[in-house]
Amino acid sequence: MAVTADIVRTWRGPRAVMRDLLAQGKREDRALAYLIVFCLLVFVAQWPRLARTAAGFDLAPGVEPREIGQLMTYELFAWLTIWPLALYALAAISHLVAKAFRGQGTFYSARLALFWSLLASVPVLLLYGLMAGFLGQVAGTHLVGAFWIVAFAVIWLQSLREAEA
Repeated sequence: MAVTADIVRTWRGPRAVMRDLLAQGKREDRALAYLIVFCLLVFVAQWPRLARTAAGFDLAPGVEPREIGQLMTYELFAWLTIWPLALYALAAISHLVAKAFRGQGTFYSARLALFWSLLASVPVLLLYGLMAGFLGQVAGTHLVGAFWIVAFAVIWLQSLREAEA
């Protein structure tokens, strides 16, 4: 099934989608692809906010805005180098915690659960990025950010339960 269709299915039943993904066998390339696509989409979601910052909005008085190229370079480096490493570590820690609670999964299944959950929740992050860029840090932007955190947590916990079952 297409990844976009699986993302929609995940919002209705994350455990069923995770079961299907695990049934496809150990595909480390697929898990890595989910992570890289997520990181690239989050980088793209940052563009409106970075443009807003480069234009001088939402800066403290007396602070000079940075160039958009510099901001985008730092953001790209972070999302394609630092965050993947941190997310691999988070997946390993989640597996060890699940194992302490009698989880039967593997490090791979924990990685797949985390990376898929991130990718499945990225549409809300894209909306958040648009709101942060066009509206700034207002209540609506914070509400969408909080919704993403809750949605991601629910999807991840359900996916991890299936992956460690």
